[in-house]
Amino acid sequence: MENRTLIYNTIMPHEAQLVKDKLESEGISVLILNQQDSMYKAFGTIELYVPNEDAEKARAIVEDFRE
Repeated sequence: MENRTLIYNTIMPHEAQLVKDKLESEGISVLILNQQDSMYKAFGTIELYVPNEDAEKARAIVEDFRE
């Protein structure tokens, strides 16, 4: 994905939404790419991408979120 950096991935949709909401509350735009199989949610991941210039700040926010 051009000009975007993968910042987070998970298999749990609610977790992806929580991280997205946190990043957006900090002023970072987030693109979600859901690669989960529509029938078998156990296969595939949900990936969150941010603009390259926000990647470092986003990583710090995600790290704080995970603690």
